[in-house]
Amino acid sequence: MTRKSTLPILALTGLLAGTAASAQNGLTVAYFPEWPMPFQYAKAEGLYDEKLGLPVNWVRFDSGTAMSAAMAAGNVQIAISQGVLPFIGAASAGQDLRIVDIAASYADNENCVVAAALEIDAENAEELEGLRVAVPVGTGAQYTFLQLMEHFEVDTSTMSIVDMAPAEGAAAFSRGDVDMACGWGGALARMMDYGNVLLTGPEKEEIGILSFDLTTTSAEFAAARPELLADFLELTAEMNAKWNAGADRAEMLPVIARDAGMEEGPAGEVIDDFTFIPVDTLLSEKWLGGRVGSYIDGAAEFFHAHGTVPSILPGYGELIITAPLQDIGTN
Repeated sequence: MTRKSTLPILALTGLLAGTAASAQNGLTVAYFPEWPMPFQYAKAEGLYDEKLGLPVNWVRFDSGTAMSAAMAAGNVQIAISQGVLPFIGAASAGQDLRIVDIAASYADNENCVVAAALEIDAENAEELEGLRVAVPVGTGAQYTFLQLMEHFEVDTSTMSIVDMAPAEGAAAFSRGDVDMACGWGGALARMMDYGNVLLTGPEKEEIGILSFDLTTTSAEFAAARPELLADFLELTAEMNAKWNAGADRAEMLPVIARDAGMEEGPAGEVIDDFTFIPVDTLLSEKWLGGRVGSYIDGAAEFFHAHGTVPSILPGYGELIITAPLQDIGTN
């Protein structure tokens, strides 16, 4: 999860010359290692090459900013599971990127946990005022924390907020050094051994507190190869639907785990924390049809105010294009 926890800003100036041309004889797609997703079943089985009628070159990256840099150089046409913060950084720096899909939602995998002994939940959250909280400052988890406190009308100026990475926060939480801790992944799982969340992942999503990754491309590639892009997203959606149905899990998981470079058990635990959203839902107001743009605007303003992003755009909703998903229909 640390790959999208902070946001180094790159001065990206080479805006995609030759990107579309480089995809004429092949397509290059960026993805993350140890980040198992259903598309990897089709990747490993060669189904993308078959569907698109051209060879797909898959390249692993360790950060979303590296994905952006590769797209700026024209070396990558599509990035799967790029984090929101790296996208904001690249777009704000002038790179002409477009959001074309939500790769995965993982609201249950990023949250804040309150010490069990305090017996504080959604009904008495105001009792958090004055307490000590471990928060990884400058991350999506900090944004989640502030949104939660705003929702429950908790005055954060009364709280003692300690900047701790999730692993450090989990250790401090287990010792009782802090009353609440925020984080993601394995650290969040360890926090849960000692406390409870105020809202579950679905409950957070219902009030607009989101945690998700994007599928992005360049504006040039989206305009030059719309059918190729739609075909790529269609097969990705088919793999998501196949996974969501559940009947093919035993067949898919070993292939996905192997492709992700993971053991089957850990891969299953990670992927079970993800939600792969059906296309009709993606196109609705709850996601790409409205809320995602507003969420990214808010995140950009937050990280700009905290000095993480030097400058921001007036709005990010205009960088979302839904035509490729609309072309493939609904699932």
